Amino acid sequence: MVGSRDDAFVSFEHVQKSYDGETLVVKDLNLQLAKGEFLTMLGPSGSGKTTCLMMLAGFETATHGEIRLDGKPINQVPPHKRGIGMVFQNYALFPHMTVGENLSFPLEVRGMGKSEREAKIKRALDMVQMGAFANRRPAQMSGGQQQRIALARALVFDPKLVLMDEPLGALDKQLREHMQFEIKHLHESLGITVVYVTHDQGEALTMSDRVAVFNDGRIQQLAPPAELYERPQNSFVAGFIGENNKLAGVIEDIDGDRAVVRLENGEQIDATAVNVKEKGEKTLVSIRPERVEFKPDLIPAGSHTIDAQILEIIYMGDILRARMRVAGNDEFVMKYRNTIDQTQLTPGQHIRIGWNPLDARALDMI
Repeated sequence: MVGSRDDAFVSFEHVQKSYDGETLVVKDLNLQLAKGEFLTMLGPSGSGKTTCLMMLAGFETATHGEIRLDGKPINQVPPHKRGIGMVFQNYALFPHMTVGENLSFPLEVRGMGKSEREAKIKRALDMVQMGAFANRRPAQMSGGQQQRIALARALVFDPKLVLMDEPLGALDKQLREHMQFEIKHLHESLGITVVYVTHDQGEALTMSDRVAVFNDGRIQQLAPPAELYERPQNSFVAGFIGENNKLAGVIEDIDGDRAVVRLENGEQIDATAVNVKEKGEKTLVSIRPERVEFKPDLIPAGSHTIDAQILEIIYMGDILRARMRVAGNDEFVMKYRNTIDQTQLTPGQHIRIGWNPLDARALDMI
């Protein structure tokens, strides 16, 4: 997305953050965003993602390194002068103000006249389909409506950049999914640059141009959603992004990006060597549940097959989820479509399963 730091719209250069002078919660962060990009910072609690967002917003100060916005250093620029819109999980609307007054506030701070303010407020409310709510107070609206108003307030002054910190965390599942698409469509139609923080993997995959997966203060992988899911670069990313099967083993042979892995039960399988380098090295082989096949005609020719014992079948509507014992792992999962002609599997049954070797990735041991 970005060729170099010189053409980046947002840039973190060797940024570190410590609260106690000893422990780094952000460790040597180097990250560039292009103008108009939607980048999500994803990771578990304490991974450093929200701290990075707060440093970009100006609510936290970097201990070391430089943050640049549109080519200019902003470490010493106060938050209200950065031209950045913010959306929080708790909405942060003023309860004593009407919707119109909430949206007017950031415009008044910037010294805009009344007629210009009114035009911008109307435009922002229409963007989020809330034009009829200008005279209501936050307490008179649902959580989803309040979040739309918070989004409109972040956009009303035409910011260079919009930061969103777990903005959908307080919404129910159905509304959350609806708002994901609304935010993504707004991003696309307005061409704004968005930095979005979440711990929800599905949200990150749905909305983002790129995702930065954080753990222990570092970016573990930065990639478009499909690449992140299909080609995780280490065991943490493979385990954190979507559901993932892990089979422990040892590298029996390796040739370039192809590896033969001997599993704990003695069986051997082929896999793509990702960050393993030599024979005898321990590895975790990653395989997505939906890539596992049990029908002989669907297992790719030349693939190794392996014995599996069905432990549990879980009905999930459009798909069925089989938990199996595979090579000593009782938590191996296979997902398959629920169709009229689907073969019935039952607990206790032994079957042979297989997958395309390209879908098996030999990763580091966590």
